Amino acid sequence: MVVAEVLTGISLVKASVDFIKSNISTCQDISQIAGQIDDLFRGEKETQQARAKKSGSGLGDQFGVDTVAKEMIDAKLAAEHLREVATMVDMRFGHGTWAGILAERAKRIHEAKEAAAKARKMERLRQQELIDNFKIGVAVFFLIAVVIGLFMFLMFSVAIATVMFDAKEITKTI
Repeated sequence: MVVAEVLTGISLVKASVDFIKSNISTCQDISQIAGQIDDLFRGEKETQQARAKKSGSGLGDQFGVDTVAKEMIDAKLAAEHLREVATMVDMRFGHGTWAGILAERAKRIHEAKEAAAKARKMERLRQQELIDNFKIGVAVFFLIAVVIGLFMFLMFSVAIATVMFDAKEITKTI
């Protein structure tokens, strides 16, 4: 249900912001609130995804004023809470800290996407290599089968020719 997804996202954002507000003045470094910042980002992402996702069971669920308004307001509240936390973190740990967090997060997300793309590419290459090896194996099998078949044909032909030659010799001597 779309509204339930939005509530999950926005409630996570609110809980994270409340924790950060109550502990920002007492924490010694950013790592003490890093988990809550992660939850804040996850909640904001869930809110944005729920807003973009229109999976209601009927048109009233998808396009109803109540649903659309709630999604829009929750998305704006999440963005507002993010700005509020950004200000608190910059005030507590120095100007540019939040920008550094965002830059590092974006870098890690980009690296994770690149690693996933590289893993998918390697898997495709491995599958293609298996297919190529299978094709080569089948070709070698058929080549060996043809060579054995020709060898058997020649042996049979030689055997028949020998029997025929022997039969002619026997008839000449009689």
